[in-house]
Amino acid sequence: MKTYWVYMMQSANGKALYTGVTNDLDRRVREHKDGSGSAFTAKYKCHKLVYYEDFGLIDQAIVREKEIKMLSRAEKERLIDTINPERKDLFEV
Repeated sequence: MKTYWVYMMQSANGKALYTGVTNDLDRRVREHKDGSGSAFTAKYKCHKLVYYEDFGLIDQAIVREKEIKMLSRAEKERLIDTINPERKDLFEV
């Protein structure tokens, strides 16, 4: 069974958040960290994985990604707090 991930990357200064979906979280986070993940994450240096959820179906992951993108900044911050209140980088190299 395949796993799909919805995730949030944060800039070092904490001002920028990026939400994405992928079928390979390890590869995608590495891309963001090396600057090739997306223009947004490269521009704002969103290199820290601060949140993720996993799903068994891509449709579920896409729906959740859209839900998260519609949240206010405060709601996104509270969501991150549910698993990572210290804002540690959850990606282990």
